[in-house]
Amino acid sequence: MNNLNRKKHWENIYNTKAINDVSWYQPKPETSLQFIKELNLPKSSNIIDIGGGDSFLVDNLLDLGYTNITVLDISKKAIERAKQRLQKQNENVKWIVADASNFNPTENYDLWHDRAAFHFLTKETEINNYVNSTQNSITQNGYLIIGTFSMEGAPKV
Repeated sequence: MNNLNRKKHWENIYNTKAINDVSWYQPKPETSLQFIKELNLPKSSNIIDIGGGDSFLVDNLLDLGYTNITVLDISKKAIERAKQRLQKQNENVKWIVADASNFNPTENYDLWHDRAAFHFLTKETEINNYVNSTQNSITQNGYLIIGTFSMEGAPKV
């Protein structure tokens, strides 16, 4: 899927489906939160959630006291939904609308979290760019958490 079609696809998903109508909906993303808690990162750590959209990870990180959070998603609508849900707290988050396949970070991160965006990168150039982005923007002692689907994929989108 080319970048324009991928963006159109995700905008359509977030314009037509309720948050709990998608297969990845989790009011509390326990697995990601457990990984993050085990890292024992300072609350001021620079954290980016790739493909975070309107995921509840950002809500939970804010509740845990993290103060330097960035959420990146290809869908402007997904980010708008998260901002609306967070209300005033959304001002404490950096929001980036971009495709993970060609994202060139301007800052370094102590934690790069990606629960499923990498899974959708299927072209070698997209994958290579993603890997280069992580290598160039994760701090020397930083962490990378990537989750992907099984070969059968998600049961619904």
